[in-house]
Amino acid sequence: MKITAIGADISGNDVSCSKTLIKNIENSIPSLIGKGAYKAALTNITGDDVVISAFVEDDRLEEVNQGIVDILKRNAEDLGDINGISNTIEGAGEGISYAEAKIRQDRYPDAIIMAFDTYGGEGFVHNVADSVMKAARGMDQVTDIGGSSLNHGQEIPGVGYVSDETDDPVVVVTVEDIESIGIVAGAMMGAALGNKNVYLVKRGAPSYVIPGSVIMSITAYMNGNVMDLAVPLSSKMRILSV
Repeated sequence: MKITAIGADISGNDVSCSKTLIKNIENSIPSLIGKGAYKAALTNITGDDVVISAFVEDDRLEEVNQGIVDILKRNAEDLGDINGISNTIEGAGEGISYAEAKIRQDRYPDAIIMAFDTYGGEGFVHNVADSVMKAARGMDQVTDIGGSSLNHGQEIPGVGYVSDETDDPVVVVTVEDIESIGIVAGAMMGAALGNKNVYLVKRGAPSYVIPGSVIMSITAYMNGNVMDLAVPLSSKMRILSV
């Protein structure tokens, strides 16, 4: 089994996602179960970017990926990133962000999904995503790590190609022990925020930051249940008064 996550900017503006867009996507998610997903959800809403994630058996990955892109296309206020998908490397443009990671077969499917949004395609966001992956790599209870920046120029199963102009990366990490989610997510968050001009936001918050900055959301996806980790992690890391 794997987790697959596809992110795209399909909003009608550059700073947020409308309630109508979010509702329409969520209403469309059940169709992925019919295509073979074990669980599926709208996991991240980051500025004007959304991420749909699904737990899926390997042999249904292409069909579920196609289903996710179909949902994004049907509900798009602006086709934007969808138009960047191509059947060939040469024709690919700025498109969807894609990440996948393996899940141990004898475990409940638990994962952490981190998504980024740039206002002006700030290039340093890929370095931020890379630092997040390095922070998670080698940690106890981490099964696998996937990042969309690694998929530029690579075929996205069931979908096609996107170019390295694709911004707003997505990182997925599968975790074997539910009690380790906070540890792994905390390390990922710390690595991201250690970079310049990177800000953590709640799921669904608009990107009200000075251009030249990057925002990120971080979500725990536990056996189909979505939990926004922004509030509990930031609360846990506040300095206690003496």
